[in-house]
Amino acid sequence: MSKEFREFLRKVGSGTHTSKSLTRQEAEAATIMMLHGVATPAQIGAFMIAHRIKRPTSEELAGMLDAYKLLGAKVAPIASDKQVLVLGSPYDGRSKTAPVSPITAIVLATAGIPVLMHGGDRMPTKEGLPFIEIWQALGLNWQDFTIEQVQHNLEAQNFGFVYLPKHFPLAQGLVAYREQIGKRPPFATLELMWSPYQGKQFLVSGFVHPPTETNIREAFAQHGITEFATVKGWEGSVDLPRSRTAIIGINHADQFERLTLSARNYGFSSEDPAIVDASDMKTKIISALKAEPSEYLNSVLWNCGFYLWLYGMHDEIADAIVHAQEIISSGKALRKLEDLRA
Repeated sequence: MSKEFREFLRKVGSGTHTSKSLTRQEAEAATIMMLHGVATPAQIGAFMIAHRIKRPTSEELAGMLDAYKLLGAKVAPIASDKQVLVLGSPYDGRSKTAPVSPITAIVLATAGIPVLMHGGDRMPTKEGLPFIEIWQALGLNWQDFTIEQVQHNLEAQNFGFVYLPKHFPLAQGLVAYREQIGKRPPFATLELMWSPYQGKQFLVSGFVHPPTETNIREAFAQHGITEFATVKGWEGSVDLPRSRTAIIGINHADQFERLTLSARNYGFSSEDPAIVDASDMKTKIISALKAEPSEYLNSVLWNCGFYLWLYGMHDEIADAIVHAQEIISSGKALRKLEDLRA
């Protein structure tokens, strides 16, 4: 048993009236002790559930992010002045709506935008469809790459995927606790914020609840992260919905802008494609890359248009949507998938 960790546990787990938040330094130390297994399994499980009940503060999340930056996978900067677009989505996958992030990444990469994503296998408690299963269905075995190969692919093909079990096994070691405690721990928020990339980047974090977005923004401020966006997307992801207004925050330097977007204003219906298994996702993605009309393709165009605009390739979202359509209709995006397979 770690006596030092016990003091952290006592501080956050003393109840509604007497519990206290950790300092940034304490949160970093506690996270490092959990990642390295210095804390016992009983202490780790107790801390996770107590911290969830108390709710993490932005200062605590900043400290946890310090630990992830120190011990996590590190993708070296690419030989380019371009910002890498880092898409942070929930690791526990999707159970209601069909993900468009993978095909969005392919289209953006085709347009010359370097995109980095990260995630793991099916994860408790949601056990939703993770990105890695979609990549595997498409013939992309990112789980076998070394971190150096991830960096090379990002530099050569404008796309990279960091796979948690291989590239950050210390964090993977905490996954089992999610099933044992039956709840998402605060690490689920941390995963939306963390980036393994070491160079110039623009972070996009998904969220569900407004307080989570506030904590993310404040934690980013403590880290000096000024280039980022927050997206209230499908199931906490960065995928813009069509069935409701998309709520987005965009931060450049010291300027934060709130944006609300309706897909209907850009000629799309309000239908969100339903989730399917990885094999059927492959079919949907290939069909969309062949420009075959579908509601899934409409969601792809909506998202690709937004991210092309967000990255600064167009002044108007409508023009960016047309650009996305041209990339797909020309067959360039499908060829990019073939290049990634090779």
